[in-house]
Amino acid sequence: MMTIRETQMLKGILDGCVLRIISDGEVYGYELIQKLKQSGFDSVVGGTIYPILQKLEKNGDVASVMKKSLEGPDRKYFSITEQGQDTLRIFWQEFSELTDKVRYLWKE
Repeated sequence: MMTIRETQMLKGILDGCVLRIISDGEVYGYELIQKLKQSGFDSVVGGTIYPILQKLEKNGDVASVMKKSLEGPDRKYFSITEQGQDTLRIFWQEFSELTDKVRYLWKE
């Protein structure tokens, strides 16, 4: 279970992590959640990820398309847009700068 502190820390980071996974190729929601869990985000659930996907789509960072599934209902697949690539690049730059500042403080 995710702690309140962990939840607060992840709020601004998950968008970038979701974009990073999508930048590797088209993915549907449940598959994305599984990839996050495989990366160590064990507590991430659909109730957290699906609103992020909706926001990223609304902002133009990802695009979606419905595709038939052999295993059940149609699935909504997400892919990163050119704007999303720019957003991801800026996110990683800002995240790197922030983590450098935090590491510097811990060295003191």
